[in-house]
Amino acid sequence: MVDQVEPILEVSGLVKHYPLTQGILFKKQVGAVKAVDGVDFTLNRGETLGIVGESGCGKSTVAKMLVNLEQPTQGLIKYKGEDIGKLSAKALKSVRRNIQMVFQDPYTSLNPRMTVGDIIGEPYEIHPEVAPKGDRRKKVQELLDVVGLNPEYINRYPHQFSGGQRQRIGIARGLALRPEVIVADEPVSALDVSVQAQVINLMAALQSDFELSYVFIAHDLSIVRHISDRVGVMYLGRIVEIGRDQEIYDHPTHPYTQALLSAVPVPDPGAREHRERIILAGDVPSPTDIPSGCRFRTRCWKARERCALEVPLLAVPAEFRMTSGPAAHDSACHFAEEKTVVPPEGEGNGPG
Repeated sequence: MVDQVEPILEVSGLVKHYPLTQGILFKKQVGAVKAVDGVDFTLNRGETLGIVGESGCGKSTVAKMLVNLEQPTQGLIKYKGEDIGKLSAKALKSVRRNIQMVFQDPYTSLNPRMTVGDIIGEPYEIHPEVAPKGDRRKKVQELLDVVGLNPEYINRYPHQFSGGQRQRIGIARGLALRPEVIVADEPVSALDVSVQAQVINLMAALQSDFELSYVFIAHDLSIVRHISDRVGVMYLGRIVEIGRDQEIYDHPTHPYTQALLSAVPVPDPGAREHRERIILAGDVPSPTDIPSGCRFRTRCWKARERCALEVPLLAVPAEFRMTSGPAAHDSACHFAEEKTVVPPEGEGNGPG
């Protein structure tokens, strides 16, 4: 956990729209799926930025754009101050070496026809300058040892490992090129709860040993709190609140964040009795037909006419701008507040 302010990644106005077309021979665009619709954040050197939100909010699309698996429709991604969208092929290859990804599903992200040694060593085929051929087997075995696997397993195949072990192999592959940034796209969501803790603790230890910066994407709020320095909450293609982990979890100011946190299981029965659950009415709007103004207003109990007319900016709410307390962090809500009145069940809809 660090407090340095040295951005290694800067994301500004990031947009990814997938066109919807009609027709077979003469395709005509009739709309777009707005998967990501204006995302801004920075990742400081040595920190972990957690990005949370429900399924379909655009988290994984952001991850793919960060590692250049998807091209943005609009917006900038800067690595060490350079716009990666304007780099030459040679320079982009260097950036991709330094920004690696750990995928969600350890069962489909590893080639079943390749041995563990080939899987972890494959990045060296693309970047031979990192490891000459004579040193690759030794380096792969060292990486297996680093992630807690027996180096003698180098000739085994993925089907011979458990889910947690497979994810360790995926992490080892991500570390092979000694990157500076790891984008982890829900790396433990497919694992048993007991194994999740082991993988999270491993990633936390590796961050210090390898001087890594993480973008950690998940939908489990408790896991994100355990590993993150800062947390961004996404809803329908945008970040609606972002701040230090303690600020977000102990002093949420956006209604959506408050609703998410009210649903987190609490092990203490006494604490559960005194906690009020926020039940949101309605469903998440379609990304092809996003509401005007605030996109959360159709489910928000505080929504007013202004919410339908003005898009709220991601900024420190006016009532907290003159303070330095934990509530003074960015929130995209016209009526943000540290504490909220819980709506009666079934009255979560704002103006349509």
